Amino acid sequence: MFENDINYKEKGVVFNIQRFSVNDGPGIRTIVFLKGCPLSCTWCCNPESQSTYKQVMFNSENCNECGNCIKVCKRDAINFNNEYKIDKNKCINCGECVDKCYSEALLMSGDDMTVEEVIKLIKKDSIHFRKSGGGVTLSGGEPLMQWKFASQLLKACKSMGWNTAIETTGFANNNILEEVIPLADLVLLDFKHIDNSKHIKFTGVSNETILNNAKTIVKLAEKVIARIPVIPDFNCDENSIQEIVEFVKSLKYIEEIHLLPYHVFGLNKYTCLGKSYRMPKSVMTPTDDVMEKFKNIVENYEVKCSIGGN
Repeated sequence: MFENDINYKEKGVVFNIQRFSVNDGPGIRTIVFLKGCPLSCTWCCNPESQSTYKQVMFNSENCNECGNCIKVCKRDAINFNNEYKIDKNKCINCGECVDKCYSEALLMSGDDMTVEEVIKLIKKDSIHFRKSGGGVTLSGGEPLMQWKFASQLLKACKSMGWNTAIETTGFANNNILEEVIPLADLVLLDFKHIDNSKHIKFTGVSNETILNNAKTIVKLAEKVIARIPVIPDFNCDENSIQEIVEFVKSLKYIEEIHLLPYHVFGLNKYTCLGKSYRMPKSVMTPTDDVMEKFKNIVENYEVKCSIGGN
């Protein structure tokens, strides 16, 4: 279908390829994480995804202070006396220090890859796709930030007969939606809050574009599942959940909602990036009882609901 219309040389910045996932779409899946996101959610579990550029990450637990990184750095950006070790004002993320760090204390987040290179890696998992009805999911970050790469990658996956999915905030220009969304068999569409002031405070952007784009996405997509990250002190209350469900229900084409409870699995990444985690330490994962209460709210609107990613 797309064989003659695929640019296998199109490049993107990929920061992770996760194999054998049973979330983010049907069957066993390979998830390709793309860097770049227009949102800066306070609870983000992939802070390395927010920048579109490659970044050096430093894990102090692995560092043996051998000094190889200091010797190779031409910009004098590394100093063991500094808390984070890397001076962000001097570092250009060239990666030479990473190459010389044999203890893997220094890691590069992000890799320039072509569509051809990604497909070559994914092919290793194709037998699992066939047996399980699985496929490939693009995640991030926000995959639509790299829409040219995303569209070519989705075309290449579909040409292989693989199921395709994309996880998105829906924050993009309309022409990008028209280019990318029809290439996905499944769209996992995030909804965070209906109250715009809260949305701006906790994500850094208005929800106006997102809510308007949702109306477009449901018409372009073959299937859409709505996702709600349940975040204490943000939307972890009955009224907030109900407002989101009412909006989703008004779209008519969405028949399923996933509730994703807050977690802190990505907390260490902030330290590795030299960033501060903006969620208070007192914030805890919502209890099972709370999540079940929200699930009942969703189901009262005759919408299928599950807790977790699939």
